[in-house]
Parts: sequence; structure tokens; C-alpha cells
Amino acid sequence: MSLSTRISALTLLLVLLGCSTTSAFQSSPNRRTVEKVTTTSPKTNLQIPTTTSNFPIQQQRQQSSAPLQAKLNGLNGSSSNNNKTTKLQPQVYPQRWVQLSYLSLLALLSDWICFSVAASPSTFETAFPGHSAANLIDIFLFTNVASCFLVTDIVQKVGLQRAIQGAAVVMTLGCWCRSGFGFVHDWGVANALGINDYVTSGLGGSTVPPPTEDGLVSYWLILVGTILVGAAQPFFQCTPPMLSATWFASNERATSTAVALNFNQIGIATAFLVGGGMATSASGLEDYFGLIACLCSLVTVGCLVQFQNLPPSPPSSSEIEKLENGHVEPPFFESVKQFFQTPGFIFPLMAFICSISITNIVGAFIDEVMTRGGITDQFQIDLAGAGFELAILVGGIVIGGYVDKTKEYKKVTLACIAATMALCIPLGLTEHSIGQEPLLLLLALLGLGMAAGPVQPINAELAVDVTYPGDETAVESVQQIGGNLVSALLVPVAEAAAQVDYQIFPKTPELASDIRGDVVLLTVLAGLTLGVFSFFDAPLRRTMADAESEGGGGSNNQDETNANGAAVNGKSHATSNQKKKSLFPSLNKKKELVNRD
Repeated sequence: MSLSTRISALTLLLVLLGCSTTSAFQSSPNRRTVEKVTTTSPKTNLQIPTTTSNFPIQQQRQQSSAPLQAKLNGLNGSSSNNNKTTKLQPQVYPQRWVQLSYLSLLALLSDWICFSVAASPSTFETAFPGHSAANLIDIFLFTNVASCFLVTDIVQKVGLQRAIQGAAVVMTLGCWCRSGFGFVHDWGVANALGINDYVTSGLGGSTVPPPTEDGLVSYWLILVGTILVGAAQPFFQCTPPMLSATWFASNERATSTAVALNFNQIGIATAFLVGGGMATSASGLEDYFGLIACLCSLVTVGCLVQFQNLPPSPPSSSEIEKLENGHVEPPFFESVKQFFQTPGFIFPLMAFICSISITNIVGAFIDEVMTRGGITDQFQIDLAGAGFELAILVGGIVIGGYVDKTKEYKKVTLACIAATMALCIPLGLTEHSIGQEPLLLLLALLGLGMAAGPVQPINAELAVDVTYPGDETAVESVQQIGGNLVSALLVPVAEAAAQVDYQIFPKTPELASDIRGDVVLLTVLAGLTLGVFSFFDAPLRRTMADAESEGGGGSNNQDETNANGAAVNGKSHATSNQKKKSLFPSLNKKKELVNRD
């Protein structure tokens, strides 16, 4: 059975498994119960809702928002002299870049671990006879998608900080299970601590076989480590929109989501570049796994020390509005039901699925694509694949920055999908009169990464915008599940279509050419998505919440030091009413639609 067939079968099975496990989790007696209490300031009549709960995370959130509550109360009292209500202004903090860095690095490491043996499958299969690298990746993907059903409720239960830190620890444990300690050539320290005896005996006297003669751990430890990393990865994939909403200003969210969401592509590129160079033998594979374990440990230690839960003050007017309204996120499946009842949610979901499917399929068949175009050297193929993954990240940052400034989600998405459709064609088109065109192929590949990659973070933010004040993590979980499911279904279809060449103008020598079936499939997919997405016309609820507040009283987002609150690089994000009108010409009309909804 091929890799693609196994992925499809396992993914269909895990949807049923995920539904049952999530239902069981939601029926737990520890579900959140919230009582809303509203306090009114006698001087300003500003109602400030608070919540009480028997759930630990609700207490944690109240403690984390205590400085904000104090600011709200202080503002209420300070307005007694002029009888005007003073609203808390959005603030951003330098700590947000620390948050983004750790989430991005963890995403990079998780995909590096997933594809660590993809660049050298023969080495792995020689070291572990009877086991294939493809099976290991199958297991990782199966665990990954199953975990996506649980990540939203776990984050709600323990908070973003504890969820990310816990997942980082789990991933690190998985790395050390896969690597063992045999890669440390100076065995003196490990032996003195009794580590080697502990690992050799199978984690404390279990029946797990001892390490191989080359120092590699047994296959069962490799398997356990892979499952642990696969379970941890969704916590880094599904939380970027939540991180952006709680830490970044309204004109930074698309960029921050693009960085965190696409940094896993750098992990895939690293797996091919580093793995292809190191994992050429069993001893090299041992050192390779050890290197990953050490790097993962360093990042995890830093995350445990520096990663935080919430900023002292919300970064945007929409987040302040959620806090003032006492908004509480519902369980995952309730959120999903609400999402699909929300006008416009299905469009960014389709665009996200289209983008991730195309990039996954192109990445899976990169060897065949490059060979057909005349690039046959394996190192050059690896470089081309790394360039494709890097282009996805760069495109997300550049185009995401433009969307942050303009909020032109629809226009940018349509342009990116149209470019994707056009750039897919050179990957499988051969003009007989010209022959192979390696340079054109490489340029098309990089352009495809720049165009298709940004569609994912942009439409993750768009989905959060139209479902506001919905759960950002639940939104991204739905998109990841849908994208992975459709990708798994399309991989075997693309694999079969790649064996078919369609002849174009075969009787005209000057125009005669042929195109591969898998490229036709991707082009049709992009074209259908382009046609459907053109009908998107839903109100941007979160953008309107930000625009209404900033247009009325002005926003005062500033970088502040987390230690003493002193402003540094203070920069006003207030936008004039005239500029707001230019960015949102149909704002009033869409407000009416929201009110009717």
C-alpha cells in the first residue's frame, strides 16, 4: 500500500475517532460554568462585566486581567471632573515578539521532526529493517489530526501559556525518546548519571528492546516519540490567530499569523537540507536525532521561562470590547456549529483548504516536478524544495503586511489564487519545440510559494474576523482539520493523475506540448476556488469593532516595557475618520447587516 493511500485511509478514520473523543471531553463534569456580574460606576455609569467561575482557568484569567480591571476602575474615577467616560486605550508590548518567536520556533521544530526521515528514507529503513519512513510519517499525521479535535478545549481549560509550555515539554520528551543518549560520544557523563543503563533497559525495566549496535534506540521508542510529537504539534499550528488577537495590534495581526503559521515550512526545508547531509548512515542518523533533541530542549527551556499568557492590556479595541462584554468561549463543537451558521465563514475555509492542498501536493512530489523539468541533481532538488518553503514564509510576511494596512482580504486572496492557478501550469507543461526549461520551472516554483502560501494566514485572519467574537483557536482547528483531510484525499488522486500526460495541439509542431495530469488537477482546484471565493460578501465584524472605536475616540496603541510600563517607541495607531472611510467605504451598510443578524 502506498504512502498516499495509507494517509487517505487513516485520515478518514481519525475524523470519526476525533469526534467521539472530543464529545467525551466536552461531557466532562469540569466544564466551565460562568456567572456574569455587572458593576456600574456611580460617576460614569460605565458598566464593567466580570465573571465568576468554579473553573481554575477562569480564576487565572481574572488574575491575569487584574491590572486591566484596575485601569478600568481608575479611568472611571478619573472622569468625575469632566463627567466624561474615558475608555481604556489599546496597548502593545515588546513581549509580543518573544511570544511570536517561541511559537514560530516550536512550529519549525515540530515539522522538522515530522519530516526528519523524509530526506533519507533508505538510511532509516536500513537501520530499522521491516519498518519504513513512510509508516512513521503516517503515524505522525494520524496523531496530529486527532489532536486537532482536542486542542481548542484544552487551551480554554488551561490557558495559552500552559498549553504551549505543556506541548513543548511533550514534544521534547518525544525527541529524547527518538534520539536516546547514544549520540553523546563521551559516555562518561551519561554513564555516571545512569542514563544509558536506564535507556538500555527499556525505560526502567520494560520489555522494549535495547538500542541497536549503532547506538540508535529501538523502533518502539522511535514510535512512542513520534506519537508524542504528533500530539503536540497542533498546539503550535492552531493557536497563531489566538496569539495575534491577544498580543498584536489590529494592523499587525495578519503578519504575525503569517509568520507563526508558515514557519513550519522552514522546518520542512530544514529536514531536507540538514537531514540529507547528516543522515547518510546509521551513526549519522543517530547524531541527527540527537541534534534535534538538543535544539528542542533549548527552545522548550526558554519557552518555560519567557512565554506568557496575556498582556497587561489588550492590544486592540475589539479585544477590549470582548473583555468588557464578558465574552466566554463555548466548547469546540458548539463553536464549529456557530461558525458554519455565520455568513461568510465557508469562503475563507475553502481558500485555506485550496492553499494548503496545493502546497502539500507540490511539496510531496517535488522530486518528480524538478526531474521532469530538467533538474536532476539531488542537492539541487533539495535546494529548490527549501526555496519553495522559504517563499511561502516570505510571501506570507510581505502580503500579510499589506493586508494588515488595507484589510483588503478579498482582493488580495483573489489575486493570490489567480496567480497560483497561473503558476501551477509551468510545473507540468512541456513545449516540444523548446524542451525542458529548468530556469522557468524554478521561477514558477518560487512564485507559486509566494502566491499560494499567504492565502492560509490571510484567510485564517479573515475567518476570525467574520466570526468575531468567536474562538480564534477553534477557527484555526477547523481549517487545519479540513486542510489536512482534503490534502490526504487529493494526494492519491494527484499521484495517479501524474502518470497521465495530456497532449496539446499534437498536430501542430510549433505549438505541440503536453501537460501532466496532477498539474491539471491543481489548476482546476485553484480555478474553482477562485470562482467561489469571488462571491464572498460578509461583514468584517472584528475590523468594524476596531474601526468604530478608533474612529470615535482614537486608538493609542504603544509599545511598552513589560517590567515598568514605561513607553518606548511610542507610536499612535489612531486613524482619522477620513482614512477609515477610505478603508471601509461600506462600513455603515455592513453594520446594518450585522445588527440585523
